[in-house]
Amino acid sequence: MTRFDAIIIGAGQAGPSLARRLSAAGMTVAFIERHLFGGTCVNTGCMPTKALVASAYAAHLTRRSADFGIDLSAAPRIDIARVMARAHTVTMNARNGVERSLRELKNCTVFNGHATFESHDTVRVADEQLTAPRIFINVGGRANVPPLPGVDSVRYLTNSTLLEIDHLPRHLVVVGGSYIGLEFGQMFRRFGSEVTIVEMSPRLIAREDEDVSAAVRTILEGEGIHVRTGAECIRLAPHADGVAVSVDCTSGPPEAIGSDVLLAVGRRPNTDDLGLDKAGIATDGRGYITVDDPLATTVPGLWALGDCNGRGAFTHTAYNDYEIVAANLLDGESRKVSERVSAYGLFIDPPLGRVGMTESQARATGRPLLISSRPMTRVGRAVEKSETQGFMKAIVDAETHRILGASILGTGGDEAIHAVLNIVNAGVPYEVLQRAVPIHPTVSELLPTLLGDLKPAT
Repeated sequence: MTRFDAIIIGAGQAGPSLARRLSAAGMTVAFIERHLFGGTCVNTGCMPTKALVASAYAAHLTRRSADFGIDLSAAPRIDIARVMARAHTVTMNARNGVERSLRELKNCTVFNGHATFESHDTVRVADEQLTAPRIFINVGGRANVPPLPGVDSVRYLTNSTLLEIDHLPRHLVVVGGSYIGLEFGQMFRRFGSEVTIVEMSPRLIAREDEDVSAAVRTILEGEGIHVRTGAECIRLAPHADGVAVSVDCTSGPPEAIGSDVLLAVGRRPNTDDLGLDKAGIATDGRGYITVDDPLATTVPGLWALGDCNGRGAFTHTAYNDYEIVAANLLDGESRKVSERVSAYGLFIDPPLGRVGMTESQARATGRPLLISSRPMTRVGRAVEKSETQGFMKAIVDAETHRILGASILGTGGDEAIHAVLNIVNAGVPYEVLQRAVPIHPTVSELLPTLLGDLKPAT
């Protein structure tokens, strides 16, 4: 048995940064990764998919070249192999950088293999037994494959395996009308595939407000994507042309025939094969590790960070988990995950940037509200770019004047939303942002105007 001051399981966004802090504090660290360094973001999430989104945007702009006074006589030819190779290069550079930095880290020993708990302070990796008084779990998650009728009878893709294809799907049927499904659906439509999105709920991205959901659907359908909502009974079956996806929708054909089908119906944590029961670590009904506000598990000396703790499903929340744990352990602070302001993006084009509550969540509080909305057709920067789809919206507490939430669906919305996020984090009234003098011409410059147009909610 080899003893360390700390063991970290998983090389996602939280683990490597935590290893550097612990090493710098003089601790010996055992770092365990069973497969690919960098976690979901680097390997099957943000980095490769946003590289693909960029390629799809380039193809889209080429098709729109006449709108900008540029004459391109031939339609763009998509070389899917080169598109995928570019995304793969982005991933490999980041993955290799993460692994190299850990192997070169002082006081850190890297183990390649599958970690399983043998007790609350002991972990096995192959023939190695490692023990430490502090263990940090950062094992992430993977695509959820639901028990849909016929799922075992067809070849299906997930967000991971779709990154490995060497062909352009003739017709991609996406099962799941939420964030991952919509991003893949739009990018492959722009690459030239026919795309159908099938969603069980009455509308797309059901966690968003209805106006956001409707606007996103309009954007996607405007690019020729078929959207089927209210598909209460989804069944899969082999078909001569690929896969038949049967749907029970309020309107439209009873099935969609695709050459390929992508299952994009949520995520599940990678906690089912760690032997958590031997350590006494509690999980919820979906397998997420139970943690408290400082991200400690039910067992003293053990923490869970990132997607596996169910307290966030993003790269930025995983990294913030590291910041919370490191600050509490090493800096004498008392930071809590409940203090984190919710913020995220949907990276279709145009993107959606979100902060805090939705309008429906704010109304459910019963508090008096001020609300303002502005279409992107009235944002100069969007007009100049000929990218005027979407809108921006802010929700404010009428008594405290604190911003409760905001949405920016439009060009630059994923960046402009940070001005609102900073104000919410600072805990100051909306007037602070309203009185700012942003740079012209930008999307952000309309945020003070948006706030100046607040009206009582009816």
